[in-house]
Amino acid sequence: MMRRRMRFPIAMLIIAMLVSLMTACGQSTSSPPPASSTQPTSSTPTPADSPGGTVELKTAKDIALYEGADREQRLIEGAKKEGKLTIYTSMAIEDMQKMVAAFEAKYGIKVDVWRAGSEKVVQRAVTETQAGRHDFDIVETNGPEQEALHREGLLQEVKSPYLNDLIPEAILPHKEWVATRLNIFVQAYNTQKVTKEELPKTYEDLLDPKWKGRLAIEAEDLDWFAEVIKDTGDEEKGLQLFKDIVATNGLSVRKGHTLLTQMVASGEVPLALTVYNYKAEQLKNEGGPIDWFAIEPAIARPNGVSVSKNAPHPFSAVLFYDFMISTEGQQMLGDFSFVPTSNKVDTKLNDMPMKFVDPAVVLDENEKWSKLYEDIIVKKSN
Repeated sequence: MMRRRMRFPIAMLIIAMLVSLMTACGQSTSSPPPASSTQPTSSTPTPADSPGGTVELKTAKDIALYEGADREQRLIEGAKKEGKLTIYTSMAIEDMQKMVAAFEAKYGIKVDVWRAGSEKVVQRAVTETQAGRHDFDIVETNGPEQEALHREGLLQEVKSPYLNDLIPEAILPHKEWVATRLNIFVQAYNTQKVTKEELPKTYEDLLDPKWKGRLAIEAEDLDWFAEVIKDTGDEEKGLQLFKDIVATNGLSVRKGHTLLTQMVASGEVPLALTVYNYKAEQLKNEGGPIDWFAIEPAIARPNGVSVSKNAPHPFSAVLFYDFMISTEGQQMLGDFSFVPTSNKVDTKLNDMPMKFVDPAVVLDENEKWSKLYEDIIVKKSN
């Protein structure tokens, strides 16, 4: 079986600037959890005085780095004593609720979920930590935002046996977060308004006058835009192409990938240029008049999971981390139409040529591409 062809930077360099640029873009699905006490994380596992030399697990760091043969047993025992877990996530709430329900059923651990956009997740985690509050155990969100939390010193490396099952690109050198799934930017169309025969094979095909008034795009996909332009090999020519597309046929700009995908399914948008493949696949599987395709190479953005360095429920946190990257958790993500990062789970996108979003776009070139996207796409569209 061929694996996904990937180009993923080894070092994702995100600086504090990223946090200051972020704006809220999500809605909470539950009340904020109460503040909890700080958990020490400075010590490492040491043999206890008990017979047999059992390693004593006192801190979040001890628990996360423990690799003993009884690791799973001790995680479960500790998690059952803690009895709960708090997750901050940007995953669609209906999907996270399914994941949480499976975890709760398997281990009997109560899970509180707070859901918001990825930028808001980072803002909240950083703000609370700066205020001396340590409320979250797990963060599940976009890769660049995970890297921002790493740079802020909020995350804890976890030595999970399930890491061996993941594609190499899913594991960062610092190992403080791991990619669990890939958000693939694809194109989606309403099957009652667009036929397969007329689908564009290249972005140049969007210059055809038949697309006038039929195209839409998400409002903040500057990372996708940057990678598409760079892939042309001629930045000036690539930018001019999109200027011409907007001038000739227009682009309706919509905020939110889920909203844009739903508008395709409803027929309000015949063809959308930037939706996530999993949401289009979900609506298609529900019987909606929607399908998707990719003008190759598809642009991919990793999403991941991390454990808080100050997790108030560290046993439960590490247990959930393991669950998400285990074959069971990864298969669930596949069942949700996500693209999991486990080598043990096959998907229909395994052989699709992909290009990963370069974190430098989010960092070093953010101002440049943000301005270009605003000037060429957002301001000139309607």
